[in-house]
Amino acid sequence: MDKRTVMQVFDATASAHGNKPAMKVKEGGRWVTTTWSEYRDQVRLAARAFIHLGLQPGTGVSIIGYNSPEWFVADVAAIFAGGFPAGIYTTSSPEQCQYIAEHSDSTLAVVENRAQLAKFLEIRDQLPKLKAIVVIDGSGEGEGVYAWSDLAELAAHVEESTLDECIAAQNPDDCCTLIYTSGTTGNPKAVMISHDNITWTAKVSLDPYGGVGPTDRVLSYLPLSHIAEQIVSLHGPMCGGACTHFAESLDKLGDNLREVRPTMFLGVPRVWEKIQAKIVAGAAQNSGLKKKIGAWARGVGLRAGRAEQAGGSAPLLHGVAEKLVFSKVRERLGLQDSRLQVTSAAPISRSTLEFFLSLGVRIVEVYGMSECTGPTTISPPPHKYRTGKVGLALPGSEVKIASDGEICMRGRHVFLGYYKNPEATAEALDEEGWLHSGDIGEFDSEGFLQITDRKKDLIITAGGENIAPQVIEGQLKAIPVVSQAIVVGDRRKHLSALFTLDETQVQQTIEQSGSPAHTMAEAADCAKVRSWLFEQVEGVNQHLARVQTIKKIAILPVDLSVEAGELTPTMKVKRKVVNQKYADLIDAFYDI
Repeated sequence: MDKRTVMQVFDATASAHGNKPAMKVKEGGRWVTTTWSEYRDQVRLAARAFIHLGLQPGTGVSIIGYNSPEWFVADVAAIFAGGFPAGIYTTSSPEQCQYIAEHSDSTLAVVENRAQLAKFLEIRDQLPKLKAIVVIDGSGEGEGVYAWSDLAELAAHVEESTLDECIAAQNPDDCCTLIYTSGTTGNPKAVMISHDNITWTAKVSLDPYGGVGPTDRVLSYLPLSHIAEQIVSLHGPMCGGACTHFAESLDKLGDNLREVRPTMFLGVPRVWEKIQAKIVAGAAQNSGLKKKIGAWARGVGLRAGRAEQAGGSAPLLHGVAEKLVFSKVRERLGLQDSRLQVTSAAPISRSTLEFFLSLGVRIVEVYGMSECTGPTTISPPPHKYRTGKVGLALPGSEVKIASDGEICMRGRHVFLGYYKNPEATAEALDEEGWLHSGDIGEFDSEGFLQITDRKKDLIITAGGENIAPQVIEGQLKAIPVVSQAIVVGDRRKHLSALFTLDETQVQQTIEQSGSPAHTMAEAADCAKVRSWLFEQVEGVNQHLARVQTIKKIAILPVDLSVEAGELTPTMKVKRKVVNQKYADLIDAFYDI
């Protein structure tokens, strides 16, 4: 496959499928369509407007907002003009926006609405390179602030030939986008993705599933600052002319799924878990006979799924179960036309995978990371998937297990490096081009990869967000009475924290909280102390992104120690030991 730029792929698709739908968004209760020709016109217009506003090749365009056609247009327009789109999570604080905008050398920011605009106005004096802010939903009030509707007038100042020169100056191996991923030492790192990285990966990862075409529909709802969502809903459809529908909100995801009936659907584990919970709750309301039929069908479905994985035949009565139960389940979910259901971005439990498999809904795991443009393994149809395994190496790429068990990958999907961070790049990429993942895994006899552990301490929530616990812990330990703070929540729906108290501050805390406690152990078990401490935690939460906030806490009766095996000789927390030792306490955070 020849190397191509994003512009070459986009233009080829727009030329081949000009009058077919590229994007659909709900307005006033109806789906409004943008064709591929209209999409291309909007991208070129926005790119010319961005150039007029001061965008220079090699500089950033910060984008913050929920998924929308304008998000797509801003992202692709920035690439056309030679800039680097840098997506920011909508839950990010002003301080986090400031870091990404400054680090990416953003000359422009595109914000969804007044709420996101307020974040940038608050930090604007700290961004000397920022020349303009474009508001998607709102008016352009204030110096250097423009409405999305102003782009046509701004674009009129730039000739089409000027944009063509920007496009012609770019090569497939040039960086075209920045993906900010959480680091372990404070600020996020910027993953440099090339044109070839993204155009090759988008095509190769979907080709085994029949590729994409004008009859395909995807539903965009996960954060577009995440590489997985960009591959699935932005660059994947661009390969062959599929149509991306934008969900109205996460709350309306179920309704939108039934309306859109996507042919491919990516759900992070937390989404699948929520769907599972609704199905279970609904089944509990069924009559005795329906419950018996459902239980029988699930048994048949699970046997059928296991037989499929082994290359065998489905049980004799599978067709009956399909007609009575499975087809109806898929229809209620909006997945009746879907040929591919994927889970990615975070580990998923085997029980959830088998629950859906028993209902005739095959979910395949995809493993990867931002540094390899999303996927590094896939599970091709019809039967090359294994429950609990993350699949086979992406076609045309290599995956190996290093001597210490670390998963390494090499190929055209591997990133260029970290923007402005050669030290981190050298740690991630070795001299032979192998990307070191930080994950531990093993291959089975058939070549299927299984993730067994993680070398790095990064927490991945059930929603797929990457969280560096040390950053949050550093802020929590600034609370005077706190000796140790251990953030937990890997594979969970939110973050929680375990605390130990500084014995020199305990008495003062007892007095401030109005607690009747006399000892550190009593203070740890006291509801008044716990409530007082949580108030201090809430103060820290105000400076964190929503996904980073601590929802529940517990206080341990004694401090961590080297003697108890909880700390290294250099006083670093042994997370695995702490997580195992206090597993029951951690599980209690998530019982409700």
